[in-house]
Amino acid sequence: MRYFIQFSYNGKAYHGWQNQPNAITVQQVLEASFFTLLRQKIALTGAGRTDAGVHARQMFAHFEAPEITNVNDLVYKLNGLLPDDIAVQKIVEVPPNAHARFDATARTYEYWITPEKNPFYTHAAHYVKHPLAIEKMNAAAALLLAYEDFECFSKSNTDVYTYLCDIKVAEWTKKKDIFVFTIQADRFLRNMVRAIVGTLLDVGTGKSTLDDVKAIINSKDRRKAGTSVPAKALYLTKINYPDTIL
Repeated sequence: MRYFIQFSYNGKAYHGWQNQPNAITVQQVLEASFFTLLRQKIALTGAGRTDAGVHARQMFAHFEAPEITNVNDLVYKLNGLLPDDIAVQKIVEVPPNAHARFDATARTYEYWITPEKNPFYTHAAHYVKHPLAIEKMNAAAALLLAYEDFECFSKSNTDVYTYLCDIKVAEWTKKKDIFVFTIQADRFLRNMVRAIVGTLLDVGTGKSTLDDVKAIINSKDRRKAGTSVPAKALYLTKINYPDTIL
């Protein structure tokens, strides 16, 4: 039987989602908990990767296992076993060919900026002490929707087959005492969101212009884009699937 698991995590203590030989990851901890409860190795295939320190408010993975007669009970037991920074919301049976990564139609991220030093956001948002021109940052963000090749925002030396991404949403909003950048696309390149935010912050502080952003994208050169912002303020917030799956 094939199942999807929906879960969330605070990424501060983890070296990203995907298993690595010499670092603790979310996948490693989840798979170990499954093994403890089901007494068999469960291989989780995630909807994507998150880098070290990045958080996920909604993440999915698929796995295969003998029929689970009571998924609610398994969710309850997993949550009792997992550390406080990982939580499982649900496990659902899906069609045998459903794929957590390849069947996802959209992914949404948020990046949080705090405009003043705030001890409650030390590990949750990126503090920018310089005034930000949000209107200019939104104008720059809107430019992203007119492009599809984002090689300039991709981490160097990645083994991707294409740099094409279909960005549907890219906007800044003020939520209470923080600025939130929301971006949705069918797929993202490694480090892409953090590089985009760094570039938009350059616009917000007056370091770059809208024409500079256009030139950066057209250059396809990561060295011309802004500095990647810290991972601690990046959140994967939603993954969309066809109704035939979820």
